[in-house]
Order: sequence, then C-alpha cells, then structure tokens
Amino acid sequence: MAAASLVQLEQLSRSRESPQQREQEPEQSQTLPPTDHGRAAYLVLAGCAIMQAPVWGYSVAFGIFQEYYTVHNSFGASPSAIASIGTSQIGIMYLMMPLTSGLLIKYPHMRRLCGPFGLAVTLASLVSSAYATSVAALIATQGVLYALGCGLLFSPTSLYLDEWFVERKGLAYGVMWAAKSLVGVVMPFLMTALLDRYGLRSTLLAWAVASAVMTLPLLVLLKPREAGAGPNNRSRRPALSFSFMRHTVFWMLQAGNIVQSFGYLMPSTYLASYAASLGLPHLTGPVLLAVFSLASVPGSLVHGLLGDRLAATTVILISSAGSAAAVFLLWGMARHVAVLALFSVAYGFFAGGFSATWSGILHEMRRRHGDDDGGGGDTAMVFGMLMGGRGVGFVLSGPVSGVLLGAGGGGWGGGDVSSYKSEYGPMIICTGLTAVLGAWGWLWTLGKQCRRLMARWDLSL
Repeated sequence: MAAASLVQLEQLSRSRESPQQREQEPEQSQTLPPTDHGRAAYLVLAGCAIMQAPVWGYSVAFGIFQEYYTVHNSFGASPSAIASIGTSQIGIMYLMMPLTSGLLIKYPHMRRLCGPFGLAVTLASLVSSAYATSVAALIATQGVLYALGCGLLFSPTSLYLDEWFVERKGLAYGVMWAAKSLVGVVMPFLMTALLDRYGLRSTLLAWAVASAVMTLPLLVLLKPREAGAGPNNRSRRPALSFSFMRHTVFWMLQAGNIVQSFGYLMPSTYLASYAASLGLPHLTGPVLLAVFSLASVPGSLVHGLLGDRLAATTVILISSAGSAAAVFLLWGMARHVAVLALFSVAYGFFAGGFSATWSGILHEMRRRHGDDDGGGGDTAMVFGMLMGGRGVGFVLSGPVSGVLLGAGGGGWGGGDVSSYKSEYGPMIICTGLTAVLGAWGWLWTLGKQCRRLMARWDLSL
C-alpha cells in the first residue's frame, strides 16, 4: 500500500511538469559529457592552452618592446608613459573580466560571438598601432583596444574551462597558466629577432597575421559543455550568483591578490633594462625573460595541483614567501648575470605560479556556496572577480613603477654590492613588500586565530 502511494505521488508530480520539462531532463543527462576527464574535456583544455599564445603573446614580451621604445625613443616619451602601454593593455584586459564573465554566465549564447568579434578587434588594434606616431596612440591601440579584443577572446575560454573541470580545477587552470608561461619563453626571442631585423611596423603586422592563423581554428574547437550554452537553448539562463561576496574571507584573499599584482609586473617589465644598466650583452634581457617564463611553467602546475589539495591560504603563503625571498635576497643583491638568472628562476616559479593558486580559492568558494546554487555560477564569477582585482594592481603599477624608477639613485656606486642603492632600489623594495602582502589572506586568518586564542586565554583567567 505504501508502494502504491509512492507511485501515485510520483505520477502526480510528473503530471504537473510540462512536456518540454519531461523531454529536456533525460536529454540533457544523456548528452552532457563527463567533467574532469574524457576526450571532449581534454580537447577543450588543449584549445584553452593554445589560445594563450594569441591572447598573451604581446603582453608577456612587453619588456622587449619597453626596451625598444626606450632606446629608440622616437616618441619622446617618459619611462612611465612607455610603461603605461603594457600595463594598460594587461590591466584593462583583467579589469573587464568581472563584467564579461557576468554577462556570459547570464547570456551563455553570447559566448560563441565573443571569439570572432574579439579577434576582429585584436587585428584592428595591431594594424592601427603599426602606424601609430605617438605614445598616446600606442596606449589607445596597443593598450586599450588590444586589451578589449584579447579580453573577448579569453573570457569564453575561461568559462569553458570552468564548465569542463570541476574537481580538477587546479590541474586545468595550472595547465592554462603554464601554457601562458610557455608562450613567454618563446615570445621574447621571437619579438627581439623581428624587431632587430624588420622593425616595429613589420613586427606588429606579422603578429597580427600569426594571431589570426592561431585563433581561427580554436574558435571552432572550443565548445561549451552545458547544453544551455548552445544556440538552440537560449531560453535556459543559469543563475548569476554573487553569494561569495557576502563573506569576509573572499575580500581578504582579493586584497592580497590586488597587492601582489601591483608589484608582480615590475621585474618582468624592467628586467631587460636592468640587465642593460649593468652593461650586460643585449641578448641577456630576452634570455632572463625566457628563464622567468620557463620557471613559471612548473610553478603554475605545482601551485595549481596544490590548490586541489591544500587550503587556499596555505598555497598563497607558499607563493608569497618564495617570491619575497627571491626579491629581497637575489634581485636586491644582483650585480652579476648568474644571480639575475637565479632570481628569474625563483621569482618565476613562485610569483609566476600565483594565479594558479586561485584554484584553491575557487574550491573554497564552491565548498561554501555549492549547496546553494550548484557552485557553477559562483566559481566562474569568482574567477572573473579575481582577474578584475589583478587588473587593478596592474593598472596602478604602470605609472607608479616609473615614479619609483625616478626616485632611485643616479647610478651604481663603485663599492656597492647590492642593487638597493641603484635607481632600481625603490622598485625592488616595493616589489618585495607587495610579494609579502600577497599573503594577506593567510595573515588575516592567522590574526583571527590569535584573537581567538587570546579570548580563550582571557576566559581561562
């Protein structure tokens, strides 16, 4: 009799569903491929990794362009204005991620349109910047317009990765950031060779052609996992959740993310110029940038894997402590190429892997809010907010780095054995301090635990 009642209740529940609901549910469960493994998931991961080349190729090699613009100085611009080209490009791209992530989560059918439109904007910016005659024009084209195009290419890519990888987000994001670092190994040499042989205009036009060739096949390969993201399912819109923003822990982690980003770009942007100030050969700059990027490959993978296994604050502490030690102990004492190379390895591994620690934050937010809305909207939006926070730091670092460089000493003293008394001294100190404060989330957690212990101790008295 109880069994009959259960059958009647099930039939009554099914009768209240529309025919479309009864048809859609089994169809989606059968057609959705598995997450975290399988051919489809790994194809998307491979596509996301390759996409890092056209998206980040220019920004990871901007140190080479920085030196080129400074040496030739055909625009008559200050160091801070030249630095603003690269920091504006990468900063704006990061800053737009919260907005684009929110829109593409709310309107998933728009993801397929972002790629082609972003590629068109990217190509237009590169071609127009090739004929720029002032730093202001370079900031507008290479900085702002190029950032918008690359951001539209990157936004749907990161969302696809978030859909296809749930439990192994650390591995997936680690591979993606490692691919970006691998691009940084090749691009300094490539851009140096092109600039030396063909000049600025031909280099930018050649990069525009290469970007189109790499991106067009990926626009076909990269596809969403969710059936609702297809063009025939536009009525199904996932809930856009901001529940993670109610918790203090997110904002503490975000604060550390912003501060770390503020100083992160300074070594890679000025490493080539720093090597030149020591009288080292011209090829030293590209080699050091390549070493930095190469060390970031295992750094991203290791920090990403740790993010799947350890608390977010612990992984961030590892990255921050290693970065700070590299800055204060190596860059601060570097007057020879061997020490500079060691600094590039250490800083590249620890600081270059900082973005991969975000997987731990995504797991933390998913654990806190997954029961409320499934966690999908949360993790994608958390990633977008973290990208935006990183952009805040990047944008601020451009003009400030020029000021720090101008505030330094006039040159190298004959008896000095450190870099702190050089023109790069204030920049080195600032970079080290921001690396320490990158672990603000861990410091906040430690302070919270200390306050609890003191409260218990007072009660025991």
